[in-house]
Amino acid sequence: MIRNCLMAAAATVLLAAGAPAAPAPVYVTEALSDSARPADDTKRDVDRKPAEMLRIAGIKPGARVMDLIPGGGYFTRIFAKAVGANGYVYAFQPAELDHFFKDGKSPPVMAVAAQYPNVSVIHMSVNKLVAPEPLDVVWTSQNYHDLKDPFFEPADTARVNKAVYDALKPGGIYIVLDHSAEKGSGVRDTDTLHRIDEAVVKKEVEAAGFKLVGESNVLRNPKDPRTIKVFDPSIRGHTDQFILKFRKPAAAKH
Repeated sequence: MIRNCLMAAAATVLLAAGAPAAPAPVYVTEALSDSARPADDTKRDVDRKPAEMLRIAGIKPGARVMDLIPGGGYFTRIFAKAVGANGYVYAFQPAELDHFFKDGKSPPVMAVAAQYPNVSVIHMSVNKLVAPEPLDVVWTSQNYHDLKDPFFEPADTARVNKAVYDALKPGGIYIVLDHSAEKGSGVRDTDTLHRIDEAVVKKEVEAAGFKLVGESNVLRNPKDPRTIKVFDPSIRGHTDQFILKFRKPAAAKH
């Protein structure tokens, strides 16, 4: 029993420690050099480190991926090229965000889906999240904290995490990347600073049946005081961010 616990802990630490640098696979370099990517996206690569994100999430050719709350589609584009013609990307655009798009405007990810034949948008309440087919990876970045905020009401994170669990294949991966809040702060800063305590995320996601199998420090910034809003010019684009990798048990029934 003790030995198994130690082995599980070690497995979680390995990802945080990182692996020796290796040449990026062709599908990664092709995804990042995609000519359809806007210049504003490529400028952000140095901070968002998309090659490392693909490696951590295990997104590769043929994978079925959901980009949960895709925003402008930065990762949706990258995932679409990485999974290739035999893979597919579902961009989940929550209906709770419809009030941000008025006067006939559409969420930016709609235009992304029109560019890539292997991308489609799922538009519905986040509380009703479903996928058309079993998925290999569900990815959400810099958005988990939003599910706690008034503008997303009545989002139910327990329900969302269970829906993600159900959408994944046994052994499937759930990646949660977000802006780090002060340790012990819980959900205090989600609406004011747009940050969340990673301990809350771990507890909530594991409650849905997932196992934490890895953490990465690749987007950590010890100089971020974690007490200021993520949009503050002094820290924007360089916040301290945690990356948590959860797995649906391989023996789980779909």
